[in-house]
Amino acid sequence: MPQITTSESHSTHTNENTNYTKPFSTIIFLFFMWGFITVMNDVLIPHLRSAFELSYFQAALVQFAFFGAFFIISLLYFLVSVVKGDIISRLGYKNGIILGLILCGLGCALFYPAAQYEKYGFFLSALFVLASGVTILQIAANPYAAILGKPETASSRLNLAQGFNSLGTTLAPFVGALLIYKVFSNGEISVDSIKTPYLIYGGIFLLLALLIKSVHLPTFVNKEKILKGAGALKHRHLIFGMVAIFAYVGAEVSIGSFLINFFALDSIMGMEEAEAGIYLSYYWGGAMIGRFLGAISMSDMKRSTTKYLWMAATAVGVFGFVYIMTAIRNENGSFFMNFLSFEEVSLFVLFLILNFACFVLGKSNPSKILQLFSLAVAGLLIVMIFFDGELAFWAAIAIGLFNSIMWSNIFTLAIKDLKEHTSQGSSLLVMMIVGGAIFPPLQGALADLIGIQYSFALPILSYLYLFFFGWKGHRISDKSIKEN
Repeated sequence: MPQITTSESHSTHTNENTNYTKPFSTIIFLFFMWGFITVMNDVLIPHLRSAFELSYFQAALVQFAFFGAFFIISLLYFLVSVVKGDIISRLGYKNGIILGLILCGLGCALFYPAAQYEKYGFFLSALFVLASGVTILQIAANPYAAILGKPETASSRLNLAQGFNSLGTTLAPFVGALLIYKVFSNGEISVDSIKTPYLIYGGIFLLLALLIKSVHLPTFVNKEKILKGAGALKHRHLIFGMVAIFAYVGAEVSIGSFLINFFALDSIMGMEEAEAGIYLSYYWGGAMIGRFLGAISMSDMKRSTTKYLWMAATAVGVFGFVYIMTAIRNENGSFFMNFLSFEEVSLFVLFLILNFACFVLGKSNPSKILQLFSLAVAGLLIVMIFFDGELAFWAAIAIGLFNSIMWSNIFTLAIKDLKEHTSQGSSLLVMMIVGGAIFPPLQGALADLIGIQYSFALPILSYLYLFFFGWKGHRISDKSIKEN
C-alpha cells in the first residue's frame, strides 16, 4: 500500500482522531458553486436563443458543449494517467481542486469577450472551458470529500456536500434569472446582460481558489512511485460502479427532460410550462432534502433516537425552505408570495414520510439504502405509467427525493479501497456522466413510438441495475484485495 502523506497523517485515509470540520466546510461551498453554475445553463439557454434567434437544436448546443466536456476531459485524464501515471496522485487533491477552480473562473471570464463580439460559438467555447473546470473539480473533490475523515462515514460526508450542491441548483434559476433578466438587462434581451453576472461568478471561483490555497487543507499526495497503466480497471466493483453512474445519470437526466411534457398530458394535470416550473422546484428540492437526510442517516451519531430527531427536524426545515422559495412570484418587476395549500402538497409530504422510512429501514448502510431507494424509484415510475391524475403527478415529483443519495452512495461504494487508483477511478466515474447525453434521445424515440407516459418504462431498467449494484455489484472481489 502506498504512503499518502498529509499534514496530519501518513496513511491512505485520514487520522480518525483529527478534526476536519473546517476544511470540509470550505469544500462544501465548492459543491454549492458548481451546482449553481451548472443549473445556470437552464437560464442561459432561453436567453441566448432569443438574443441570437437560434433554433431549438442550436440552443441545445449549450448543454452539448457543457456536458461534452465531462466526457472529453475525463477521457483525456484517464488516457494520460494510463501513460504517465495518475495526475492528481502527483499534484495532490488540493492542487487539483485549485486547478479546477481557476479553469471555472477563466470560463466565466470568457463570457465577457463572447458577449462583446456577439459570437455564439465563442459562448460555446467559454462553456466548454467552464465545464472542463467543473469536471476536474468532480474528479478531485468527490474523492477528497470522501477521504476527509473516517472511511465508514464517507457516504455521509459526500451526501452532505451534495446537499449543498442541490442548494446551489435550487437557488441558481431564481438568482440567475433575476440578474440576467432584471438587474442587468436594461429592459431588453441582449447578450450584454450576461457579461456582469458571469464576471461575478468568475470572481467567486477565483476567490475560492485563493481561499483553498490559503487555508489549512490536508494535501494528500502520493509520495511513492506513480503507477502507470489502467490499474483502476482491475477492480471489479469499480467497473460495476461505472455502469451504475452511467445508468443513474442517464435515467435522472432523461426523467427530468420529459417531466414537463408528462405534466402537460391531459390525463395527468394538463399544465402549462410556467405552472409546471413551480412544481418542478419540488423535484429538485426533494433531492436536496434527501441528501441532507442521507448525510445525517449515514453519519457516526451513536444514538438512533437523536439521529432520527435530527433527520425529522431537517426534513421539516428544508421542506419549509422549498415551500417558501416556490411561493415567490415576480410579475412586472414586483415580487409577491403565492403559497400552495397544504392539500396541494399533501401527497409530496406522504412521499417524504416514505423517504424517511426507507432511511430508517436502511440502518445507515449505504448499499442497503441504495437498494431501497432504487426499488422505490422503480415503483414510482410504475405508478407514473399505469396511473393518472395527481397520484402519477406527485409520484413523478417524488423521484427527486429518492434519487437524492444515489450519486454519493454509488461513488463512495465504487471507489472504496482503490488506494493509489482512487483518482483514476474517480475520472472514470465522472466520464460515465455521458449517460445523461445518451438516455434522453432513447426515451424520446420510445415516446414517439408509444407515447410519453409509457416511455418512462426505459429508466426502470436503470434502477433495477442500481438495485443489483447495491445488492452485489459493489462488493470488493477477493482478487482486488490480494492485488492491493
